[in-house]
Amino acid sequence: MAEPLAERMRPRTLDDYIGQKHLVGEGAVLRGMIDAGRISSFILWGPPGVGKTTLAQIIANKLETPFYTLSAVTSGVKDVREVIERAKNGRFFNSASPILFIDEIHRFSKSQQDSLLGAVERGIVTLIGATTENPSFEVIRPLLSRCQLYVLKPLDKDDLMQLLQRAIENDVELKKRHIELRETSAMLRYSGGDARKLLNILELVVEATPAGDDVVVTDDVVVNRLQQNPLAYDKDGEMHYDIISAFIKSIRGSDPDAALYWMARMIEGGEDPQFIARRMVISAAEDIGLANPNALLLANAAFDAVMKIGWPEGRIPLAECAVYLATSPKSNSAYMGIGKALEVVKQTGNQPVPLHLRNAPTKLMADLGYSDGYKYAHDYPGNFVVQQFLPDELQNERFWHAQHSPSEEKLYQRMLQCWGERFKK
Repeated sequence: MAEPLAERMRPRTLDDYIGQKHLVGEGAVLRGMIDAGRISSFILWGPPGVGKTTLAQIIANKLETPFYTLSAVTSGVKDVREVIERAKNGRFFNSASPILFIDEIHRFSKSQQDSLLGAVERGIVTLIGATTENPSFEVIRPLLSRCQLYVLKPLDKDDLMQLLQRAIENDVELKKRHIELRETSAMLRYSGGDARKLLNILELVVEATPAGDDVVVTDDVVVNRLQQNPLAYDKDGEMHYDIISAFIKSIRGSDPDAALYWMARMIEGGEDPQFIARRMVISAAEDIGLANPNALLLANAAFDAVMKIGWPEGRIPLAECAVYLATSPKSNSAYMGIGKALEVVKQTGNQPVPLHLRNAPTKLMADLGYSDGYKYAHDYPGNFVVQQFLPDELQNERFWHAQHSPSEEKLYQRMLQCWGERFKK
């Protein structure tokens, strides 16, 4: 039995690799490391079918180093330790570290990820992880800090058309048929930037055409051949990202009807309810913020409820939360404030903590003036006293600027009462 078309067309070299020019094109960061023959551990984050596994295999072939693969779905801590031991025993002096590729690394438990740390730190293996989920949510911080993160993008129309032409012209089975791409809009739409899905669709159309007949690809033929819900078919592709974007923007734009519609599209398409809930927690903090602090509490409660009751009943607290967020007043002042603060930190570096704010757990520190002059706010009327809390070089800097929703206006007025002119800027 012949291999699937997607497997037969899997690239073996970077020259055959389609897409991700920002990573593997001429002069790009990964290309430079690969050509130099040495890579450090990294994680590839991107939607399915954009070449994460293929890229890892190409790197291993190019570097001529042992290549071990684990799937987070089927492997446990014992499997991880066994592979690490094999890598340790099979490594030659001064040779490149064996590559350990872990597909769907976001599904690894904390203990499984912990078991990798030592081997990655000591260079026993070079880790290449692949994930479709945001690593900052799913990968433990110590492991994430030891890996570079590279983001892979859905393949664009030109990439997908190049892939189709290459398959038709080069694949040993497809060359036996006369194939005409008369229309490709449906194929490209249903693939959602996923090379594997695109090739699967092409193969399905070809196999459904009687032997000896010309294969004429049209949008109607593709839709008829698929015979399935295109929403579910595309749930992991580009539309996945477009629909969640429309959902969040509908909440931000205070349209509860649109928010419910896009949520329904995700539910009907088989989206992970935890993904929906997580994005609403982010939206509650980023878009509603101090205009309605209860929004974050409700979003967290909705997340917990979904985890406890599962599907399909979980759609009810999710819908309740979506409507509440969409109808809430909006403020991104905290989001903007932390963004500005981070930018200032990057520009100004490690500014010293003023002496009066420093901790003084020892006599020596106290003698050096640590904590000297600090005013305990609760000792003063209204539990407030004017004093400097920012570093000397930044003492007049402002990061938080109130946005005058009714709730946030109260906070702003209190700051005016406390700090006066400083908050009129």
